[in-house]
Amino acid sequence: MNDHDVEHVAAMLKTMAHPIRLKILCLLQDKELTVGEIREEVKTTNANVSQHLTILRNKDIISFRKDANFIFNKISDPRILELMATMKNIFCPGD
Repeated sequence: MNDHDVEHVAAMLKTMAHPIRLKILCLLQDKELTVGEIREEVKTTNANVSQHLTILRNKDIISFRKDANFIFNKISDPRILELMATMKNIFCPGD
């Protein structure tokens, strides 16, 4: 890896390393979710979830689509899906 790649990966991992953002990514592995659905699982406020989603969007880790009054969030980078699956296999066997 060259220095630019190392910096990019380090920034992405730093973004993902926050407990709430990591939990959000775990939730988004299998399906799209709205802010409300994420809030219910993460047990925090809509505003807090929205802040974390914005951070993840700004790093192009997740994306969203609008459908009527709902905004559905999903992991947009297939490498993140692979990383999340690997972490789940290593750290959460049996889930």
